Amino acid sequence: MSNTLRPYLAAVRSTLTAALCLENFSSQVVERHNKPEVEARSSSEVVMNPLIISRNENEKVLIEPSINSIRISIKIKQADEIETILCKKFTRFMMLRAENFIILRRKPIDGYNISFLITNFHTEQMYKHKLVDFIIQFMEDVDREINEMKLSINARARIVAESYLFQVRETILTNLWIFYLLYHY
Repeated sequence: MSNTLRPYLAAVRSTLTAALCLENFSSQVVERHNKPEVEARSSSEVVMNPLIISRNENEKVLIEPSINSIRISIKIKQADEIETILCKKFTRFMMLRAENFIILRRKPIDGYNISFLITNFHTEQMYKHKLVDFIIQFMEDVDREINEMKLSINARARIVAESYLFQVRETILTNLWIFYLLYHY
């Protein structure tokens, strides 16, 4: 992990650890219902203020806590068009397999690339610190994976360009040789 990424991830880790104080809370509107209040928004008093942790304008995390759930939305760094395309493909791949990742949402919040929803049932079944570790590890791995894919694409493009230019060079040299032979003999 780079030194510039460390304080950003430490801030996300400490905020998530503090926000994961979830408890079972039945709906105040419908009897015997327990829906994630961060998504249902049926009672404004049980939804807390959202927090944005931003490294820069292109890389930030939105944490929306409530009494029985928390939604974490991540905007992944996209410096150029290649990273934008890679990020879109990677997150689409993940969201199509959301049932395998228990806390992953199928659709992110507008303005973000991927979202997670952790409810009180998740914190009862899983360790809270492991959930936080998973989110932090995911953020590190996505950044690393997109950088590796970008390097791979650039290397493949360089090989294709060299091959194409070699063929063009050979064709030009052959044509020049033919013209030389035609006009000098």
